[in-house]
Amino acid sequence: MIEGILIEGFIYGIMVLGVFITFRVLNFADMTVDGSFPLGACILGVMLSRGAPFASALLLAFAGGAAAGLVTSLIHTRLKIPDLLSGILTMTMLYSINLRVMGSRANLSLLKIPTFFSRITGWAESVLPAQWAGQWAIVIFCGLTVIAIKLILDIFFHTDFGLCLGALGANPQLIISQGMNPDMIKITGICLANGLVGISGAYAAMYQGFSDVNFGTGMIVSGLASLMIGEFLIRSNRISLLTLRVILGSILYRGLMYFARNYGYHINMTANDLKLITGLLIIVCIVISKTGFLGSLQPGRRQKKAPQGAGK
Repeated sequence: MIEGILIEGFIYGIMVLGVFITFRVLNFADMTVDGSFPLGACILGVMLSRGAPFASALLLAFAGGAAAGLVTSLIHTRLKIPDLLSGILTMTMLYSINLRVMGSRANLSLLKIPTFFSRITGWAESVLPAQWAGQWAIVIFCGLTVIAIKLILDIFFHTDFGLCLGALGANPQLIISQGMNPDMIKITGICLANGLVGISGAYAAMYQGFSDVNFGTGMIVSGLASLMIGEFLIRSNRISLLTLRVILGSILYRGLMYFARNYGYHINMTANDLKLITGLLIIVCIVISKTGFLGSLQPGRRQKKAPQGAGK
């Protein structure tokens, strides 16, 4: 149980990091995630089925996701189409692209194809006791991958370009006044975010044992739910803690979904209700964040009344 929650939390945590870059850093409502996630899964599945090394297949999955982000960003910046509609257009077109990548097949089984996860499991079973092999080996590998990506993002956002990326979402006029091109910065950020989503899709395909063009259905909704849950766990503006809470939010969300799937029958809940629960969870998170309920419960975080005459 715990190992399954951790594996899914780490795998989809990579996707949530991409959602964090677009929705929170760039303030860009990117719906491309629902298309770039299965794109990464389809690319990895096809590459592994043709005998390609895992590293090159994963690199192509990242490149495919980044290319999807590039299309969205170009539609938005060059054609001046709103961000939400740009992502929806790319997401819609990616369904056909994913079918092309898969050779007009809706899914591709990886059960008989050696993957990196199957190799890790086989190695663990030959070295570790049976109770520690298999799932826990994948947990360790996925955890190390997420930690590595988190540290790279932390370093990136401390560079000059990373600081400009963060400033663009908060104050675009500042970037323009400094003589920088906001469109190029936005394009880079969206490509990076969807590249991470492509990696997450590739890992999900290996873990599930198949690639499917419908992998991305509702992925952006679950990503936003994980993102908002993480924001309630840790309150900070430090980038290292911001990325940490994204991962923790992903793990907690997957844990909630696990208990809903396995124990929801006590309240007549079925797997068909998971999307409804996710949507309601997001609505609750938004309402709580707007009312400032959690902040009022924390000592030292009560809002001070403005002195009389302020702002006059």
